[in-house]
Amino acid sequence: MGLLLKNGRLLNLKTGELEARELRIEGEIIAEVAERIDAAGHEVIDLNGNVILPGFLDMHVHLREPGFAAKETIETGTAAAARGGFTTVACMPNTRPVIDSPELIRYVYETTAKEGSCTVLPYGAITKGELGEELTDIAALKAAGALGITDDGVGVQSSSLMREAMRVAAALDLPVVIHSEDEDLAKDGCMNEGVVSKRLGLPGIPGLAESAMIARDILLAEDTGAHLHVCHISDAASVELVRWAKSRGLKVTTEVTPHHLLLTEEIIDRTDGRDANMKVNPPLRSEKDRLACLQGLLDGTIDMVATDHAPHTEEEKQRPFATAPFGFIGLEIAFPLLYTELVQQGTLPLHELVQKFTVNPANVFKIDRGSLEAGKVADLTVVDLEEEREIAAAELKTKGRNTPFLGKKVKGWSVLTINQGRITYQNH
Repeated sequence: MGLLLKNGRLLNLKTGELEARELRIEGEIIAEVAERIDAAGHEVIDLNGNVILPGFLDMHVHLREPGFAAKETIETGTAAAARGGFTTVACMPNTRPVIDSPELIRYVYETTAKEGSCTVLPYGAITKGELGEELTDIAALKAAGALGITDDGVGVQSSSLMREAMRVAAALDLPVVIHSEDEDLAKDGCMNEGVVSKRLGLPGIPGLAESAMIARDILLAEDTGAHLHVCHISDAASVELVRWAKSRGLKVTTEVTPHHLLLTEEIIDRTDGRDANMKVNPPLRSEKDRLACLQGLLDGTIDMVATDHAPHTEEEKQRPFATAPFGFIGLEIAFPLLYTELVQQGTLPLHELVQKFTVNPANVFKIDRGSLEAGKVADLTVVDLEEEREIAAAELKTKGRNTPFLGKKVKGWSVLTINQGRITYQNH
């Protein structure tokens, strides 16, 4: 029996119009999209006028498996993704053991098939153990299904090793995804270097630690012809460097997180540096940096939104700010946050925001998703743009509670998510 979604409004991603449409799913495929579809022989779901969107893609998440089940698992992380409207996520390899072998790439796929609530595309590590000393077998990682290569969590400090990785990746048409951080500049910093860090007496991470590494890797990408994707951009100079690279026609893309679009170091100041739920890497920076990231998203310099969903245990986040781990959760709240703060405030049209969650990441990473046309895979989410709800810890599917946004009231919640024709989340 097929599935028929009735009484919904389909967002036209080109014009921004909301069009009355019904959608029929047979198996894993969208079989028909029309104003009226005969309901005979179908399981019918009434969407109550809510908005049908392509399933979101998040190209930067930490599912923590294998090795860190207390923080998250593929099962809980993908359940959180489905609640947030995501149907595809790309998971980072900084697990234990590090995902640096074909066997571990296959482990992620096999575990997802048994326990997952969305499609999971694993990255393989650039260097063995993410130690920055020896390249992995990049060709073997790709053959096993790696989406790209990254040592996310740490930057590859050796320029010659990164150059060789890019040469190999370019020949394989595989993206090189970078955590941009010069460790010699970042040292033991725990927040943005500036007036606030000095006032609080906390060691700072300068924006230069990010931008200097991005500058190096842009030049290496130009030298090798590699596709360079910059993770979680946060610094004004970094945005300008990516803009420059694109103006030269280089294959350089980037992402930004909701928290770097909406927050600054001031929230750390307001809590006197005592709440490690405000600690993330790259750190929350200045208002100038936030505005530069927002402008980059608006003008297309920044291609997509990604959450950098990084769950930790409550015990870890209760440590002193300087020693607690970096990271925020984000999968369940990313779209409501940006819909509320950008679309409803008139900063960004709805269809352009949705493009940053769907079409753009799909195109950048060459994934056949992001469309709701007949014949395409049935990956979609249905969003209620009207109901306002609080971001509540008790409702989260993720194991993590580490976010500065708890208690905030937002609109734009997913009420139904379908991945490959299967209902993975439904808010009854």
